[in-house]
Amino acid sequence: MKKKSLLAACILGAALTIGCHASAVYAAPVSQDNVVVVKDGDDSVFKVNKMRKDNMLDEYRLFKYDKIQLIAIGFEEFAAATSTSTRNDIMIGVDGIAQIPYVGNVKLAGLTLEEARTLLEDKLGRYFKLSGFNVFLTEYGKRKVYVMGNVRSQGIKEMPVDNMNVYAAISAAGGVDKRGRSKHVQVLRQIDDKLYFREVNLDGFVKNHDMSQNIVIEDGDIVYVPDSGKVIWSEDIAPYINIYSVYRSIVK
Repeated sequence: MKKKSLLAACILGAALTIGCHASAVYAAPVSQDNVVVVKDGDDSVFKVNKMRKDNMLDEYRLFKYDKIQLIAIGFEEFAAATSTSTRNDIMIGVDGIAQIPYVGNVKLAGLTLEEARTLLEDKLGRYFKLSGFNVFLTEYGKRKVYVMGNVRSQGIKEMPVDNMNVYAAISAAGGVDKRGRSKHVQVLRQIDDKLYFREVNLDGFVKNHDMSQNIVIEDGDIVYVPDSGKVIWSEDIAPYINIYSVYRSIVK
């Protein structure tokens, strides 16, 4: 109970710090019946960190708070900028929608740059004959994860998109403290009405270069480092279930 109260206080405190709306505190909790344990080796939910920087744009899908620039020959609104001060960036909103000149609201989150180009060229092409139309990504939106437990600096951490993995998240929190058990790191993620969690042996990655233990994390994940060699469900996992939706509201 003490752990649960402390965890709730930390998350609610973070909400107040970043100006979270009060309504977020009353978001519907995840039912314990919908908690799913993901076994080691099952990559259906948690993927192994393999993405390389040199092929990111080929695979990258647009995300909230990403900024894009539209280029088309002969259109002032879509002219190539010579500097960041003259660039007309368009930000994708928290709902995944961008406000596009002449067209209005368009859902872009989840699309590759090529898919976004095709979609916008089709929509704009209904009004104009476009030449040399293209879509460029000018800035990645920040991802946020919550690093909890026995680390040197708990809290919400902003993570660069090209380094979204468990090791990087714990490093952003100053590393595991003296009481932390890096062999039993817990990663929690909500998908629809289900809460998934998986245990990661970070020691296996650091000492033995076991890449399967450095999994990819996503915006809104929780990374938790326990203080005992054995993770006890009622103390280490269950407290997250009733307040996870609060955190999800914070990071949106």
